[in-house]
Amino acid sequence: MAGTVLVTGGTGYIGGEVIDQLLAKGYTVHTTVRNRAKSEPKLRQRWATAGDRLKVFQADLMSDEGWAEAVKGCNAVAHVASPFPIGVPKDKDELVVPAREGTLRALRFANSVGIKRFVQTSSAAAIAYGHPEKDHFDHTDWTNLDAGVPPYIESKTVAERAARDWVAANAPDMVFCSVNPVAVFGPVYDDDVSTSIEIVKKVIDGSIPLIPNMGICVTDVRDVAEAHVRAIEAPAEQVAGERFPTSEKFMWIREMAETVRQRTPEYAKKVPSRPMPDFMVKLLAPFMPEMKQIKGELGNVRDVSGKHTEDVLGFKFISAEQTIEDTVRSLVAKGLVKA
Repeated sequence: MAGTVLVTGGTGYIGGEVIDQLLAKGYTVHTTVRNRAKSEPKLRQRWATAGDRLKVFQADLMSDEGWAEAVKGCNAVAHVASPFPIGVPKDKDELVVPAREGTLRALRFANSVGIKRFVQTSSAAAIAYGHPEKDHFDHTDWTNLDAGVPPYIESKTVAERAARDWVAANAPDMVFCSVNPVAVFGPVYDDDVSTSIEIVKKVIDGSIPLIPNMGICVTDVRDVAEAHVRAIEAPAEQVAGERFPTSEKFMWIREMAETVRQRTPEYAKKVPSRPMPDFMVKLLAPFMPEMKQIKGELGNVRDVSGKHTEDVLGFKFISAEQTIEDTVRSLVAKGLVKA
């Protein structure tokens, strides 16, 4: 089923992979970027043979300008664009408002031209937080905002809730679903790497000399993109209203480090083996943004199941170990980590 799909946030890690897979399947892709003059040359370089099958539009999450042109002629939307900083903003609204308003803006413009298929890139952040008594989650779980959560977690939860409420009230015939990735790894295209990739990068380049007592669920960017494409193509009754967590499995950072040592020993010289005491993370948190984020996750298991996604969309996730290996090899190949 080739048609025309709007992929918002085409310069991002996930957005780029979604575009890659859609173009490979014969789709025409419209994509939005914040600064067309700056971004289009990079996009044209990446997809040099796409020609007219790739159209780039300048549109911001917080402005109506450019959206009408971007959605024109499209059959579906993959709304990937959303703010995702490495640090924690001073004001949570720097994240929450653009995430919510940008999603609603994309929905309104999609609906205005009769687009009936809309896939929102949400996050496991909207699933697995604010429940201290739980350590295993699935597509039916929702983050509890009343428990007090970090701004990024709140932004993803608020944006997905707002989108679902808006569709129910304003576009009940629209086939809406969300893809909810955990930490996203996998091959990188350039040095504009995701926050998740930074973890692997710091493990192998010696930036983290000791291993903090934390873990994360792992998913591959190729699987995240495939979930979007399959959600666009699947029968309406199969995906309408669904949530699709992409998560292969939970891994402790020490297990990720061990995977690097076992599968890419030639790049493991600087990989730490000793644990970082919890008190050290807390001591460094005021000075290092990444430590501030880690602090709240020390010792936590937050295991999100991706089985529902595999079952409904009909594919098998790449193993976490393979994903970590491919991430490392890609970072080295692109010169982002010195071997």
